[in-house]
Amino acid sequence: MSKKINILLVGWHPNAVDYNKWPGLTHEKLQAALDADKNTFESLGYATELGLIQSEQTAETLLLSLLQEKPRDCVLIGAGVRTDAAYLSLFERLINTVHEHAPNAKICFNSGPFDSLEAVQRWAP
Repeated sequence: MSKKINILLVGWHPNAVDYNKWPGLTHEKLQAALDADKNTFESLGYATELGLIQSEQTAETLLLSLLQEKPRDCVLIGAGVRTDAAYLSLFERLINTVHEHAPNAKICFNSGPFDSLEAVQRWAP
């Protein structure tokens, strides 16, 4: 890759997840998946940053801050935010924040913490 593609992976911080909603997922498994994603992306030449949400109340501020730091080519919003009906409003706010503050960024979605590479590569090969 000649120019590094800037990827932002947005999802719940492992300390903020209600694991009762995700049978089989643990803090350790999620942390390992996030670390593996970051390492995999970087080994493939992507510039990758994790935007880990601590709470619904701080999520938009965190995302806005990360989007203002530098241009993003692709923003992934994780399944933990996107697929849980309790977070529908948060998901909408995050999408609109990306739309407003990174209008040229591709937006992608994974189906869980183990297929982020495939999700990003659909839009940022």
